[in-house]
Amino acid sequence: MLIQVIHCHPLADSFNHALFRTVVKGLARNGHDVIATDLYREGFQPALTVAERRSYMDNDYDGGDVASYIDALKKVDGIVFCFPHWWFAMPAMLKGYVDRVWGPGVAFVYDREDGHLVPNLGHIKLFGVVTSYGSPQGVVRLFAGDADRTAMMRGLRSMCARDAHSFYLVLYGMDGSTPQTRQAFLEKVQAKVAKI
Repeated sequence: MLIQVIHCHPLADSFNHALFRTVVKGLARNGHDVIATDLYREGFQPALTVAERRSYMDNDYDGGDVASYIDALKKVDGIVFCFPHWWFAMPAMLKGYVDRVWGPGVAFVYDREDGHLVPNLGHIKLFGVVTSYGSPQGVVRLFAGDADRTAMMRGLRSMCARDAHSFYLVLYGMDGSTPQTRQAFLEKVQAKVAKI
């Protein structure tokens, strides 16, 4: 499979970056072709342009400024997101990636007859998320209801093949984690990737 791993964290020495490297190396070791996309290192610009916004409600979306990212999304067989949650949400740069790349005519098509979105990424057979929250799970659910999990697994995931294999691996309580809890999560991620 050709699998893209989307990473979003500003620090190359972060635990999240270690998770990203683990996913990329594990997939490659299993014989997959990997597109390792590190949004910060690549200088991805997250803000929608005027042309993108003006064309967003049309299937002729003007995504020329992010064409290489759109091309990758159109050809991969799988995608794995690797990012932290800050203030109970994905980083702004990752949100910008979703806004700019997963646009109309790319991730979905507008059905003008009934106003619904029609999924357009049926070639994507693997959809995964590896993430962390600073807060414990109970706090996340109390304050945010784990809204990003819903956005990823019900929103973005639904644009992919109906039978796509999906997973959501999360380390809650990152701010109070220990080397042992981080290592245990890293091993959980390794074990999951080894089965892909």
